[in-house]
Amino acid sequence: MRRRFFAVLGVVLPLAWAGTGAAVAAPPPPLAPTSVHVAHIDALSPTRSAVFVDSPAMGRTVQVQVLHPANNSPRPSFYLLDGVESGTDESTWTKKTDIVRFFQNKNVNVVLPVGGTGSYYTDWQKPDPILGVNKWETFLTKELPPIIDGDLDGNGVNSIGGLSMGGQSALALITRHPDLYRGVAAYSACPSSTDPNAKSAIRATVASRGGNADNMWGPDDNPDWVSHDPSTNAEKLRGKSIYLDVGNGLPGPYELLPGADTGTAVIQGGPLEAAARTCTVQFQQRLAQLKIPARFNFRPYGTHSWPYWQDALHVSWPTVAASLGD
Repeated sequence: MRRRFFAVLGVVLPLAWAGTGAAVAAPPPPLAPTSVHVAHIDALSPTRSAVFVDSPAMGRTVQVQVLHPANNSPRPSFYLLDGVESGTDESTWTKKTDIVRFFQNKNVNVVLPVGGTGSYYTDWQKPDPILGVNKWETFLTKELPPIIDGDLDGNGVNSIGGLSMGGQSALALITRHPDLYRGVAAYSACPSSTDPNAKSAIRATVASRGGNADNMWGPDDNPDWVSHDPSTNAEKLRGKSIYLDVGNGLPGPYELLPGADTGTAVIQGGPLEAAARTCTVQFQQRLAQLKIPARFNFRPYGTHSWPYWQDALHVSWPTVAASLGD
């Protein structure tokens, strides 16, 4: 059954529920900044800011939107990553969920990177002809935190989360930078990059946006595939707050709503979510083997779609907030 899930996944990923559309050639990047600094901050509302960062690692200006309290008091930060598709003007979280309203009265920075489409939020070995230069790990873990703490009143306490591709990325980042993050939340993610089926799914995800995963972590036998594998490196999660949420691919309440695109949700999002559940069960077994405590929410329904990720964010928030001391 596991092999069948991933075989289906490889077929449907190019039409992944997290976003569709033909890939286009990446425009040439502007001249690389010589030092990381804030180019400008646009106040979108009293509790939402667009921060434009000149990133030497990325070789361009990167937008990050931050949800924050209206005051200037110190607060922790929750970095939250998109799935395979990220908007060019704002995070898909703010487009598809109630996240702006949900965090309006919470004492936390919610840090939402913009533009990580198909990148796995990692440092690629070389530029990709379509997806361009991706040095997201360096940007997120080295360049951005001092700016969030210095310009957005962060207090140095961080956790990280994400959905689908971004969930796998969040788990990889916390295992690679355990001193930076106190906790992690992953929604409908596959916490593996070394299982042959998971590796094929990662390649299909990158290819669905026109990229080549050889430019990311090299051929299948390259050590980068192992070093970015949350399951292999799960020991680094000891002492962290861990929360994973996943459905089973079957239609749930949101597929029954009037006007819902049930056919698309079931045909595309069903197999994706079923595959994510298989990965999540394997990860649960891995953590149990290591005696590392974690919270898992296995929903008895649900496709790979935004209404369920909105719910998952709400349900997981008390666990995430506790990791931040909030």
